[in-house]
Amino acid sequence: MSLLLNLYKTYESNLGQVGRIEKKYNGREYTLLPIAHTTQNAHIEVTLTMDGTFHGAVVVEKEDADTLIPCTEESSSRAGSKIAPYPLHDKLSYVAGDFVAYGGQIKKEEPFAAYIQQLGDWANSPDATEKVKSIYRYLSQRRLIEDLVNEKVLFLDEEDKLIGKWDKKYEALHGEKPKIFSVLAGEQESALVRFTIHSPHEILDKVWRDAEMYDSFIRHYSRQLGGEDYCYVTGDKLPATERHANKIRNSGDKAKLISSNDTSGFTFRGRFTQSGDAAAIGYDVSQKAHNALKWLINRQGKIIDNRVFLVWSYQDLIAPDPMDDRLALEQFLNPDQDQSQKPEETETPVYTSQELAKEFNKMLGGYRGDLNWADDQISILILDSATTGRMAVLYYRSMNKELYFERLLEWQKSSAWLHRYRKNNEGNPVVFYGAPAPRDIALAAYGSKAGDKVIKGLMERMLPCIVDGGKVPMDIVRSVTNRASNPVSMDRWEWEKTLSIACSLINQREGYPLSLDKENQDRSYLFGRLLALADVLERSALGREEKRSTNAIRYMNAFARHPERTWQTIQAAIQPHQARLGRDATYYSMQIDEVASRIPIDEFNNKPLTGKYLLGFYSQRHELYQKKGKNEDQSTTDSDQNPTAEGENNK
Repeated sequence: MSLLLNLYKTYESNLGQVGRIEKKYNGREYTLLPIAHTTQNAHIEVTLTMDGTFHGAVVVEKEDADTLIPCTEESSSRAGSKIAPYPLHDKLSYVAGDFVAYGGQIKKEEPFAAYIQQLGDWANSPDATEKVKSIYRYLSQRRLIEDLVNEKVLFLDEEDKLIGKWDKKYEALHGEKPKIFSVLAGEQESALVRFTIHSPHEILDKVWRDAEMYDSFIRHYSRQLGGEDYCYVTGDKLPATERHANKIRNSGDKAKLISSNDTSGFTFRGRFTQSGDAAAIGYDVSQKAHNALKWLINRQGKIIDNRVFLVWSYQDLIAPDPMDDRLALEQFLNPDQDQSQKPEETETPVYTSQELAKEFNKMLGGYRGDLNWADDQISILILDSATTGRMAVLYYRSMNKELYFERLLEWQKSSAWLHRYRKNNEGNPVVFYGAPAPRDIALAAYGSKAGDKVIKGLMERMLPCIVDGGKVPMDIVRSVTNRASNPVSMDRWEWEKTLSIACSLINQREGYPLSLDKENQDRSYLFGRLLALADVLERSALGREEKRSTNAIRYMNAFARHPERTWQTIQAAIQPHQARLGRDATYYSMQIDEVASRIPIDEFNNKPLTGKYLLGFYSQRHELYQKKGKNEDQSTTDSDQNPTAEGENNK
């Protein structure tokens, strides 16, 4: 119940946003729904005058179809042939009194009878507005389809019956395919009709955007709610409900968080005799909690293959996302700092864990100045549905904001490494030092063509590692390490990205610094240093123009499995390059001899290397390029340290 309570508090803290239209990045509109309201995609818009006379009608464009409509408990969960009308805007079979006269088929009772009675109760109540009364007066005339046909919005066949699906045989009657058949997936009778009142202030007076209409129906419907019960969320005695909202992720989503409608199955039977014995939730609380969740998902949720990842604070709403890398966190904490102005050529500081913590806390200090840290909570939620009708909470945590930031800091410290795979808005590479994003970890572990199902599963598994301070699962580390050990299987930019991410994950367990540890006597680390020395030596001999992989890179996979045997092959292969470089190869040769001498004779064997060899490889190579960059005005190898290909799609 803590999830619903936090969502309820979020709604109460943002009452000023109720009914206010906002737009997503793709232009789609959304809002924090009033209680007793939902959204539907409308297909026909009918305009009436204030005295209840038909004024006109149009087919609604798909991008403008999302419509906020009042709803009852019954209508919000209607299915199949059940008669449960929406109070105002609804399908043609409900709102058209002449539906049967134009060939409409009904199974039992006429939907219009239930609809017009319900609308009449509202129109004749003390809570009714003039707009509701106007719509009721018009629909009571039972001539909606007749007017829509005359307006050339709906179309009839030779027998003056509504056409079902469009067929070319109707071109003789109506010419080219009418617009209504392009916006409908089914037949004309499935069209949803929304109503508005003609006014010179058209946008301001749209009925489905009128706050007075929202309040009118809420007051009217609140008088009809059932008996009171103790709400398990707030502890107050409130009118309870057994029907809870769907359409949580989008307007077509049928999955519910709370459901107890299966009286013939085992939703609650066997433990309770009635669903209310398991939990009772107030109607007002359920509506506000679910509407807040829908709003947050539209506003800031990440959806991958229908799995929702959501982080929010009920007072400040937006919170740093644990699924972001350090570059994105910097942008969040310092929105005024333009990250796009960090070109790769700029010298990027390489922090120790203590320095990284200091930098992060400095950013955090500016962020925390405007917040109430004592009372505010961060909520982290993952949702998905295994079936069409059931929504599952896969992960939920609510924690103090101070603790949350401490966990983010610890993740950034423990998994920090130097990464070069991000791009700015101009498409230029950006360097950052910190932890990678879980999505990038998924791509490193399973390849750039990994599907959304794989990515969302790994992101879910990574979340406890970040928020709860756990270790990255070994199978993920092993998968990334294996791919990083096989550079010939991927493009150079992808391998460099996989390599740095592998080092981050291994470092999270080992705690090694990025700077070269010359005192480290670990066998795998030393072998990794040897491989890096051979790679840089050969790359220096090949020069800038030669783009082929070095022998060290080509044999990397074999080297990880059989280091002694493969090293003999690599060392033989680099001898011509040593000869080509002449005296310039002396430093590399001395370093190879020095590192090799540190490996005990009994450990210079073919036992497979651990992932630590990648840390030794990266750190040794990084130091060599840094040293060469300082000694030369323009290094021929420095550009090879930044092999971001034009085809990379990362930011």
